[in-house]
Formats: sequence, C-alpha cells, structure tokens
Amino acid sequence: MGVGGEKFQLGTVGALSLSVVSSVSIVICNKALMSSLGFNFATTLTSWHLLVTFCSLHVALWMKFFEHKPFDSRTVMGFGVLNGISIGLLNLSLGFNSVGFYQMTKLAIIPCTVILETLFFRKKFSRSIQMSLSVLLLGVGVATVTDLQLNAVGSILSLLAIITTCIAQIMTNTIQKKFKVSSTQLLYQSCPYQSLTLFLIGPFLDGFLTNQNVFAFNYTSQVVFFIVLSCLISVSVNFSTFLVIGKTSPVTYQVLGHLKTCLVLTFGYVLLHDPFSWRNILGILIAVVGMVLYSYFCTVETQQKNTEVSPQQVKESEAAPLISDSLSKVENGGSVVDDEPLKVPMWSSKYSRE
Repeated sequence: MGVGGEKFQLGTVGALSLSVVSSVSIVICNKALMSSLGFNFATTLTSWHLLVTFCSLHVALWMKFFEHKPFDSRTVMGFGVLNGISIGLLNLSLGFNSVGFYQMTKLAIIPCTVILETLFFRKKFSRSIQMSLSVLLLGVGVATVTDLQLNAVGSILSLLAIITTCIAQIMTNTIQKKFKVSSTQLLYQSCPYQSLTLFLIGPFLDGFLTNQNVFAFNYTSQVVFFIVLSCLISVSVNFSTFLVIGKTSPVTYQVLGHLKTCLVLTFGYVLLHDPFSWRNILGILIAVVGMVLYSYFCTVETQQKNTEVSPQQVKESEAAPLISDSLSKVENGGSVVDDEPLKVPMWSSKYSRE
C-alpha cells in the first residue's frame, strides 16, 4: 500500500474516531440537559447546534483553514432543507411511537440505504457484507428494542423519517463527489438552510410534543451551561458526520451509529447507573461481532479492489488526511474518492439529462 493509501486510512480512522467520541459525548451531555434539567426541546436545540456550527466554520473560513467553493445553489438548498426535515420527522416519530418502535425505525435505515443504493446507484453488496449487517442489526435490536406498539400515524411518520434520512445521507456522499467539494465546504454551505428549517419548525414541533414553550422555559445558569456545551460539541459531531460519509459510505456511517448506541448504553450503565439487563449485554456482544465482521469484510474487499486498479488510478484517488492545511487538495475542491464514475441518482433530473 502506497503513502496515499496509508494517508487515506489514517484520515478515515481519524474521522471515525472523532465521530464516535463527539457523538457519545453529546448524548451524555444532552441526557443530563433533558433528563435532569427538563429541557426537552430537541428540535430547537438542534437548530442552535447547526447555527453554532455555521458560525464556527465561518470563523475557520476567515482564518483560511479551508476555501469557500460555491456550487449549485438549488442543490445546496434542497439538501439543507431535506436534512432539516429528516431530523424533524425522526423527532416526530419518537413522539408518536413507543421507544421500541423508534429503535426499529433507526434499525430500518441500513437496509433501506442498501436498497436505495442498489436501485439507483447499482451498488453491489456482497453476501459477506449483508450477513455482517444482519448480525449487527440483530444485536442492536436485542439490546434496544423492548416494546413494539404500532399506530397508523406513527408508522407513516417513521416511514417518511427513514426515507428522508436515507436520501439525505446518500446525497451527502454524492454531492461531495459530484461537485468535488470537501465535507467542510458542504457543511458550511448547507448549515444555514438546515438551521433555518429547524428553527422555524422547532418551537412548534417541540411545543406539540412537550406541551411547553421553549421561549418561556426557565433558563438557569446550569441549563445555559449545558446548552452551550452541547452546541460546542455539536460542531465536532456535524463536521465528523459529513467527513465520515464522504470518506466511507452512508451504510458505514449507520454501522458507526449503532456502535455509538452500544457505547451509550454501556456508559449509561457505568457512569449514570442506568438499568442494565443480560439482554442488553447479549445484544451488545452480538452487535460488536457484527461490526467486527463488517469491518473485516470491508477491509478485505477494499484491498481486493486496490490490487485491481493501476498505480496511476490509485495516485489520482488519493485523499487528504483528517487534519490538513489550507493547501490540502480536498479542501481546495479535490475529489475524496474517484475509483469509479459517479452515478447520479434518479431524483436529480437536472444531472440525469447531462
């Protein structure tokens, strides 16, 4: 493996590690904010997260840590609004369904993503990958799914949440490759639309779900501290999300999300003394086996693909490491991965005609 391949692997490991650490940290912070302090306005809080992320990236742009690369404004706007809607639908799904059914909704995102990528991108998933994903989903299901109470409205909301989340995450990967933009550049341009969408619907959605007014809440110094801390951690969460999907794939990002779920359950038991049963332990162990198998088979298949491409192709597809300066190729619009021509999804009629 060449220097470029080693840099790409280091960058991917760094992105995955950053995503896990930041996501687990923000879950613990938000749990203290919501469970202990009673601040249950999740959608509005997410809009603040995105606003702080945009401001942080604007400062980074001013300090020339990355370059601004404008591209198709309609694509950015549609992508940002879709991301905001998917977050709102997931919160509505949790409000209208039991916790068990909500966990099933999150589990369904992986098979739905696989189906969409197979249909619209003709991406092939080997039987080994499919088997490892099945083991992973079984383990997470055993660990997290308790009750399954169905209702018509909740089921429709869950279906819409699954579809919009899958499309948004596939678009995150597709846009970065299609327009040759980095994760930072895409996040910077889409953040205002995501934040505005959630800021407009958040107070009404949170009020409907909690029967409380976010603007009439008693903001003590402790509440403000945890809100600020949550917003600061969210910068790392949002950045690492785009980075992971850009460097790997939407399916890998969902696998990583279930790893975070297992870690949150474990930390909740160790640090917060949450209830823990043998079923949780068994489920986590099965899920870990699935993750190990998925990682192993992905590594094997990636190595096989690398041996099939020429040294010149490998050189052209070299990606920048996780932490790079302003002269980095990827921050100046270079491609992250160019192993194969991009297949534009059928929902993008503008580019399907080209």
